Amino acid sequence: MGSKSRQKIMTMENTYTKQQEIKERALARKKVLLFRRLSLLLIITVAFSYILISTLISRNDLLKEKKQEKVKLEKTIAKLDKKKSLLKDEVVKLNDDEYIAKLARSEYFLSQDGEIIFNIPEPKEKEEEDELY
Repeated sequence: MGSKSRQKIMTMENTYTKQQEIKERALARKKVLLFRRLSLLLIITVAFSYILISTLISRNDLLKEKKQEKVKLEKTIAKLDKKKSLLKDEVVKLNDDEYIAKLARSEYFLSQDGEIIFNIPEPKEKEEEDELY
Protein backbone atom coordinates (compact mmCIF):
# COMPACT_ATOMS: atom_id res chain seq x y z
CA MET A 1 0.00 0.00 0.00
CA GLY A 2 2.87 2.35 0.77
CA SER A 3 4.33 1.90 -2.68
CA LYS A 4 1.09 2.89 -4.38
CA SER A 5 0.90 6.13 -2.41
CA ARG A 6 4.47 7.02 -3.34
CA GLN A 7 3.72 6.66 -7.00
CA LYS A 8 0.91 9.14 -6.66
CA ILE A 9 3.29 11.82 -5.30
CA MET A 10 4.93 13.91 -7.96
CA THR A 11 7.66 16.42 -7.53
CA MET A 12 7.08 19.96 -8.51
CA GLU A 13 9.27 21.17 -11.24
CA ASN A 14 9.81 24.77 -10.57
CA THR A 15 12.90 26.88 -10.05
CA TYR A 16 12.81 26.62 -6.26
CA THR A 17 12.94 22.80 -6.23
CA LYS A 18 15.65 22.81 -8.87
CA GLN A 19 17.71 25.23 -6.80
CA GLN A 20 17.21 23.06 -3.72
CA GLU A 21 18.34 19.95 -5.62
CA ILE A 22 21.39 21.83 -6.90
CA LYS A 23 22.20 22.97 -3.35
CA GLU A 24 21.78 19.43 -2.03
CA ARG A 25 24.07 18.03 -4.74
CA ALA A 26 26.64 20.74 -4.05
CA LEU A 27 26.45 20.04 -0.33
CA ALA A 28 26.80 16.29 -0.94
CA ARG A 29 29.77 16.94 -3.24
CA LYS A 30 31.37 19.18 -0.59
CA LYS A 31 30.91 16.43 1.99
CA VAL A 32 32.55 13.88 -0.31
CA LEU A 33 35.46 16.23 -1.05
CA LEU A 34 35.82 17.03 2.65
CA PHE A 35 35.88 13.31 3.47
CA ARG A 36 38.53 12.75 0.78
CA ARG A 37 40.67 15.63 2.05
CA LEU A 38 40.40 14.42 5.63
CA SER A 39 41.26 10.88 4.56
CA LEU A 40 44.31 12.13 2.66
CA LEU A 41 45.35 14.24 5.65
CA LEU A 42 44.95 11.23 7.93
CA ILE A 43 47.06 9.05 5.62
CA ILE A 44 49.79 11.69 5.44
CA THR A 45 49.72 12.14 9.23
CA VAL A 46 49.94 8.39 9.84
CA ALA A 47 52.84 8.06 7.37
CA PHE A 48 54.69 10.99 8.93
CA SER A 49 54.10 9.60 12.43
CA TYR A 50 55.37 6.18 11.33
CA ILE A 51 58.54 7.73 9.93
CA LEU A 52 59.13 9.75 13.09
CA ILE A 53 58.50 6.82 15.43
CA SER A 54 60.67 4.41 13.42
CA THR A 55 63.46 6.99 13.34
CA LEU A 56 63.13 7.50 17.09
CA ILE A 57 63.28 3.76 17.75
CA SER A 58 66.31 3.25 15.51
CA ARG A 59 68.12 6.19 17.11
CA ASN A 60 67.30 4.82 20.56
CA ASP A 61 68.76 1.42 19.60
CA LEU A 62 71.84 3.12 18.19
CA LEU A 63 72.22 5.12 21.39
CA LYS A 64 72.04 1.93 23.49
CA GLU A 65 74.73 0.31 21.34
CA LYS A 66 76.97 3.37 21.65
CA LYS A 67 76.51 3.43 25.44
CA GLN A 68 77.48 -0.25 25.65
CA GLU A 69 80.50 0.41 23.47
CA LYS A 70 81.45 3.39 25.66
CA VAL A 71 81.31 1.25 28.82
CA LYS A 72 83.43 -1.41 27.15
CA LEU A 73 85.99 1.15 26.00
CA GLU A 74 86.11 2.76 29.45
CA LYS A 75 86.92 -0.64 30.95
CA THR A 76 89.64 -1.12 28.33
CA ILE A 77 91.05 2.33 29.12
CA ALA A 78 91.13 1.49 32.83
CA LYS A 79 93.02 -1.73 32.13
CA LEU A 80 95.46 0.06 29.84
CA ASP A 81 96.04 2.81 32.40
CA LYS A 82 96.83 0.19 35.02
CA LYS A 83 99.18 -1.55 32.61
CA LYS A 84 100.81 1.78 31.77
CA SER A 85 101.45 2.56 35.43
CA LEU A 86 102.93 -0.92 35.94
CA LEU A 87 105.20 -0.42 32.94
CA LYS A 88 106.30 3.00 34.22
CA ASP A 89 107.16 1.41 37.56
CA GLU A 90 109.09 -1.28 35.70
CA VAL A 91 111.04 1.36 33.77
CA VAL A 92 111.94 3.11 37.02
CA LYS A 93 113.03 -0.20 38.51
CA LEU A 94 115.09 -1.10 35.44
CA ASN A 95 117.09 2.11 35.88
CA ASP A 96 118.19 0.82 39.30
CA ASP A 97 121.36 -1.33 39.19
CA GLU A 98 120.40 -3.30 42.29
CA TYR A 99 117.06 -4.30 40.75
CA ILE A 100 118.77 -5.39 37.54
CA ALA A 101 121.20 -7.52 39.55
CA LYS A 102 118.32 -9.06 41.51
CA LEU A 103 116.42 -9.72 38.28
CA ALA A 104 119.46 -11.35 36.68
CA ARG A 105 119.87 -13.60 39.71
CA SER A 106 116.23 -14.66 39.85
CA GLU A 107 115.43 -14.99 36.14
CA TYR A 108 118.72 -16.07 34.63
CA PHE A 109 120.29 -17.77 37.67
CA LEU A 110 123.39 -15.58 37.53
CA SER A 111 125.44 -15.39 40.68
CA GLN A 112 128.25 -13.39 42.14
CA ASP A 113 131.48 -15.03 43.16
CA GLY A 114 130.92 -17.46 46.00
CA GLU A 115 127.10 -17.37 45.81
CA ILE A 116 124.93 -20.48 45.65
CA ILE A 117 121.52 -20.11 43.99
CA PHE A 118 118.47 -21.98 45.22
CA ASN A 119 115.39 -22.04 42.98
CA ILE A 120 112.27 -21.30 45.06
CA PRO A 121 108.87 -21.34 43.31
CA GLU A 122 107.29 -17.91 42.92
CA PRO A 123 104.00 -17.04 44.65
CA LYS A 124 100.79 -16.82 42.66
CA GLU A 125 100.79 -13.01 42.75
CA LYS A 126 103.77 -12.97 40.40
CA GLU A 127 101.92 -15.20 37.92
CA GLU A 128 98.93 -12.85 37.92
CA GLU A 129 101.23 -9.89 37.31
CA ASP A 130 102.79 -11.70 34.33
CA GLU A 131 99.33 -12.28 32.84
CA LEU A 132 98.75 -8.53 32.67
CA TYR A 133 101.64 -8.19 30.23
